[in-house]
Amino acid sequence: MLEKEEFGSKELEMFVEDLKSTHGKNLAAVILYGSATTGEFKRGVSDYDLIIALHKITPEDLLLAHAAVREWQKLGHRPPAYFTVSELITSSDVFPIELYQMKKSRVVLFGDDILADVEVSDKNLRHQIEYELRGKLIRLRKLYVSAYGSAERLSELMVRSVSSFITLLRASLILLGIDPPVKKRDVVEIASKHLQINKEPFLKILEMRDREKEYDDVLLNQLFAAYMKEIESFVMQIDKMD
Repeated sequence: MLEKEEFGSKELEMFVEDLKSTHGKNLAAVILYGSATTGEFKRGVSDYDLIIALHKITPEDLLLAHAAVREWQKLGHRPPAYFTVSELITSSDVFPIELYQMKKSRVVLFGDDILADVEVSDKNLRHQIEYELRGKLIRLRKLYVSAYGSAERLSELMVRSVSSFITLLRASLILLGIDPPVKKRDVVEIASKHLQINKEPFLKILEMRDREKEYDDVLLNQLFAAYMKEIESFVMQIDKMD
């Protein structure tokens, strides 16, 4: 777990205070993870990944959360995910990728570190990686058809999808017994060596994301073709893993 420091902004601190007032003693923990804890947060592209853990969740508890979450969304953020403490502790067989990511780079903004002793199964991890990969690849192809002919939409499609695929690269390194780094570029560099993946399409998309670099239609379509080819290769490798 990372040490609690300045992660984000005053509005994040205010949201945590609103959650404390809203849920009182029922609030067990507020956990931040993802790009906001790895130094890769980019406003307008990234968002705060938040887990709200309650001791119990009833419809009344969710209704109580409405006002605080509504104000959080008005600031342009997606709503947090609500779990009970027991759900978080016992869901490693269903959400192994997400739980590993939380364990690797989490910051407890309030309450107990309830993920400290959660363990992730390799078998469940491999299954979710393949499931997520195949689903995201199908979606990527579908969205490409709609984005074709618009440099802006095609660029946005790659920029918004690359983090999800890098998360799956990171999870795959775990299956290979490699402790993956936190930063996206470092994950791509190591994955290219151990998974026989060409790193260049991923790195170019990350550069486009961070520097808002623009390409013409021809180069964008070439980049997308190379990107999709490496994802397809990635799927085949995961499919062959035990």
